[in-house]
Amino acid sequence: MDKITMTEAIILAKNELGVSWGQIAEAAELSEVFTTSACLGMNSLKPEPAEKIGAFLKLPKEVVGALQAFPHKSWEKAVPTDPLIYRLYEIVGVYGPTMKELIHEKFGDGIMSAIDFSMHIDKEENPAGDRVVVTMNGKFLPYKSW
Repeated sequence: MDKITMTEAIILAKNELGVSWGQIAEAAELSEVFTTSACLGMNSLKPEPAEKIGAFLKLPKEVVGALQAFPHKSWEKAVPTDPLIYRLYEIVGVYGPTMKELIHEKFGDGIMSAIDFSMHIDKEENPAGDRVVVTMNGKFLPYKSW
């Protein structure tokens, strides 16, 4: 089973059962962001959380196996047209050089890891309109000299 078919099966089961990504993550005993990413095919799960998701969503063993398969982390290179995803591209396009400059100034020459990484998405109620709070936390990896 490929990751696309796996994702379709998971979303179908999620909708049929009327559960949230948070509830699925709770069943897997993992974070909501990481669990959702794995269910959408961009990360893999160890056997135990994959089996817990399979049991929670009543999924066939092929889906549980696909959750454990290593993904090919690739995505469409064109700028997306989905408004939310486009705005994230816009943020990186506008603020990416600033983020890079400030990270280099504070840490030195290197990168923020997407492997040793966590992210949380929260809602902040605000009288002027609710706010989306995205917290990214990645280990700094300096470039090696040799």
